[in-house]
Amino acid sequence: VQLVESGGGLVQAGGRLRLSCEDSGRTFSGNSMGWFRQAPGREREFVGVIGWHSGTTDYADSVKGRFHVFRDTAKYRVFLQMNNLKVEDSAVYYCAADDREVLTLAAAYWGLGTQVTVSS
Repeated sequence: VQLVESGGGLVQAGGRLRLSCEDSGRTFSGNSMGWFRQAPGREREFVGVIGWHSGTTDYADSVKGRFHVFRDTAKYRVFLQMNNLKVEDSAVYYCAADDREVLTLAAAYWGLGTQVTVSS
């Protein structure tokens, strides 16, 4: 499993971005894939997850109603649609995947991250 993120960049507050994560090795057969983020000086935190087979989603309270995770299993991709972005959403966003249904910081697979910067 080789996770590769793309889609980060600079956006104004209130704007939107879509991040993409692809398993370039196309070998993932686990149960969950999703996103974490880490801002400077802060711990890495959970953003959202989708059940790879079920499609069930879960989100951090801070992004509920603004961020949406969806997947394309045929293309081994997961996406993070981020709407109504806030300055405090600025962080490096990491794609993660695991064989378990719950995605935590102990996830087995991680991408290298993509920077998202939201300006005021």
